[in-house]
Amino acid sequence: MKVKEALAGVTRLYLDTAPVIYLVERNPQFFDQVCEIFKRIDEGQLTVVASPITLAECLVGAYRNSQTEVAANFVQLLTQEAVDFVQISGAIGDLAAQLRVKHNLKLIDAFQIAVALEAGCEAFLTNDAQLQKVPDLRILVISELEI
Repeated sequence: MKVKEALAGVTRLYLDTAPVIYLVERNPQFFDQVCEIFKRIDEGQLTVVASPITLAECLVGAYRNSQTEVAANFVQLLTQEAVDFVQISGAIGDLAAQLRVKHNLKLIDAFQIAVALEAGCEAFLTNDAQLQKVPDLRILVISELEI
């Protein structure tokens, strides 16, 4: 599916960890698709949402490999004014538990989807096709997107 078609009607897009890593680390396989989406964000066509979970997952590899500049790039990207950085609340924790039970999700994925739903996102950008089993949100899988 073309990026333009996938994003039709989407005004709020949740960023799972993978697309952020692909952008910052310039992943050769997925960089072009992710760049196309971030271009739309830069142009103000989309509001993006992220959480401390996304940030923490992105930082693990950078810290593990002592890549302080890469870590700083993740922090800068996810905490800039254009990103709605949503904190985890009790309501999100409750919804995450319900999603985990209902869809047999990993807890971390259930939290990410709960944040997206609570933040009013229409779509969730990931590269985890398993998340497509959640019907409550349009799950966009990067490997299935074309420019």
